[in-house]
Amino acid sequence: MKTQLFNTVKAVLLLLIVMGAILNAAAQSTSMGAFYFQNQYLSNPAMAGSTPGLNVNIGYKRQWSEIPGSPTMQTLTGEYAVTDKVGLGVSIYNDQAGIFRSTRVLASYSYHLPLNNEGQKVSFGLSFGFMDDRISNEDINGDINDIILSNYNTRGIYLDGDFGISYVSGNFNVQAAVPNITDYLKYDGASNAIDRAIFFSAVSYRIQLSQVSQNIELEPKVCYRGIKGFDNILDVGANLSYDDNRINLFGMYHSLKNTTFGLGFSYQAFQINGMYTTASAALGKYTNGSFEIGLKLNLVKKGVKE
Repeated sequence: MKTQLFNTVKAVLLLLIVMGAILNAAAQSTSMGAFYFQNQYLSNPAMAGSTPGLNVNIGYKRQWSEIPGSPTMQTLTGEYAVTDKVGLGVSIYNDQAGIFRSTRVLASYSYHLPLNNEGQKVSFGLSFGFMDDRISNEDINGDINDIILSNYNTRGIYLDGDFGISYVSGNFNVQAAVPNITDYLKYDGASNAIDRAIFFSAVSYRIQLSQVSQNIELEPKVCYRGIKGFDNILDVGANLSYDDNRINLFGMYHSLKNTTFGLGFSYQAFQINGMYTTASAALGKYTNGSFEIGLKLNLVKKGVKE
């Protein structure tokens, strides 16, 4: 018992130290709401292969009101638990806002280090790939020969990467991540932009409400994120699932004075989630918020092997 407690304390202290270092890092964040519960690999490469099988997630998000040039986002991720200790992943992220286009492609490797035989483990994840930011000439309403536009598009594709860590002890989970190592290294093609995360961290705990016939579970979660050029963001909410996540209802309140809420359904290997995020207090006069839909497929249902 004393050994288990000692290992837990050591793991938490180690994670807090790493999180403290991450608070000073620079990174690009994802604003897809699926990273809260449905697809945590979106925000942390350490979550790749954290569940058995091959999991594929497809996400689409856009502004609710039809405004020319309004932002849209698409994501495609795949993650596979090769063994109990090793996970692999691939993520593709596409963002469009007005004349700006951004594409990000990464491959991930994660290692899950068990601390004992009772489910405690520390996971580390690393992603590596490329980022491509450019301006769409077809959408420009003005002089397409402007030297500023030409210089922006001639920067070329640059290398990119993520780093993440996670600690799990039973139903307790702590995470931290640097989603863009290139920005942290002050690469000229990426570091001048705002709207990039300074850090990502999250704490959650699963609570079993009923285990009689249908398993009912509540998972409160707190996330704390920093965005370059903006105030830090605090997210507080929970996910309520019924019958092993056959039906789930979730909601998050953001310190931007807006909320995200959604509903999900699972059937065999398929899970679909829809969510709506209200406009923040600063943008409430200009937009009705945004909606997002996500589809998750578990294509290989089998336990992993050592």
